[in-house]
Amino acid sequence: MNRDRRVLALALFTGAPGVATAIVLLWSVGYSVALRWSLSVAVVGLWILLAFYLRRSVNRRLRVVASLLAALREGEYSVRAAGADQTDSTGQDDPWTLTLTAIGQLEERFRDQRWGEEEASNLLQRVLVEIDVAVFAFDGGSCLQLVNRAGEQFLGGESRELLGRTATALGLGDTLVGVAPRTIARRDPAGSRQWQVQRSVIRRGGEPLTLVALTDLSVALREEERQTWRCLVRVLSHEINNSLAPIRSIAASLREVILRQPLPTDWRGDVERGLEIVSCRSESLQRFMAAYSNLARLPPPELREVEIGPLVRRIAALETRLSVAVRAGPEITLRADPDQLEQALVNVIRNAADAAMETGGGVEAAWERRADRVRIVVEDEGPGLGETENLFVPFYSTKVGGAGIGLVLSQHIAQNHEGSLVLENRLEGRGARACFELPVGSP
Repeated sequence: MNRDRRVLALALFTGAPGVATAIVLLWSVGYSVALRWSLSVAVVGLWILLAFYLRRSVNRRLRVVASLLAALREGEYSVRAAGADQTDSTGQDDPWTLTLTAIGQLEERFRDQRWGEEEASNLLQRVLVEIDVAVFAFDGGSCLQLVNRAGEQFLGGESRELLGRTATALGLGDTLVGVAPRTIARRDPAGSRQWQVQRSVIRRGGEPLTLVALTDLSVALREEERQTWRCLVRVLSHEINNSLAPIRSIAASLREVILRQPLPTDWRGDVERGLEIVSCRSESLQRFMAAYSNLARLPPPELREVEIGPLVRRIAALETRLSVAVRAGPEITLRADPDQLEQALVNVIRNAADAAMETGGGVEAAWERRADRVRIVVEDEGPGLGETENLFVPFYSTKVGGAGIGLVLSQHIAQNHEGSLVLENRLEGRGARACFELPVGSP
């Protein structure tokens, strides 16, 4: 028996006792036979009509609920049922109204969620179109499933031509393997450019996709190079002008002397003193250019086993102007270039001694281990650091006669060993602190 027949049978079964009782009462009173049959037929007919009406009413409501649920399933949220959010004559919600109201509220929630998803999707699509990062998404078979406009420009084609092709066919096979992030070089008609590769995994429709983002580093590198050149040109111009200005002035004075008629009696002495000044400034400029050449030609480190304790003690003993105290630390051996490391520590300790001699203070060197790094600390009791922005600017120096090379060279040595050099003022007293950190493992 299907559902319609079950509803009809239930309605008939429910009304059967009342109909039977009514017929028994009709035939038990003193009515005529014709009236009895007429009333009996009317009661039975009314009973059957009410049963069919009940079946139709139940089916209609079930169809309304089924239609609303089907619309929700298909994503159609504009269909609303009449009678929702209404009350009956008693001022209370009946079950049918509650059902329609609940479905309407569910529809509104689904509609809001879909609008939110569409807005988020539109925003994501807009961002992917506007950003200058090439974005690609590959499925498990390394086939391209998504590409933005920057990615199309990177590959030199349109998405309809690129989608479905493998990463190897597109020349992107190396972006799906290896470590990430990392930098790769790619040659195009404009020349070789550097790209940073970033990779992650996302899910779309339950399927994992490998998302690859390629960022062009050429613009940033060129800007960094321009800033470096500006700094270098500014420093070179400053130093060269400082040397050429007195040379030009002395040369003009000497020309006036030798053009005098008659020559003054002490003209030889004036010429000798002027030439001596020219010679000194020329030698200073030559030393400056030689220091720059040495900084630019710093070779890569030749790694060997180096014991930190003996190294620090030996470098501290090289400073003869004052006694450098050494606070012993743990015995640590690391792989480094001993010659470059010595040069870096010599520069740091020499600067600390120069500062301490201004105030009559002392210098202390120590080392300690922090996780997988060794930290060499040199502290002085000098006047401290008055200006920290230009500490590592090449050829910049606040000391009289300073070349501005020592700290820059020490920083380059630390960076070539995957370490760092930091200078800061001491918080617990006057003076400055230089922290030289290196990895204990092989760089």
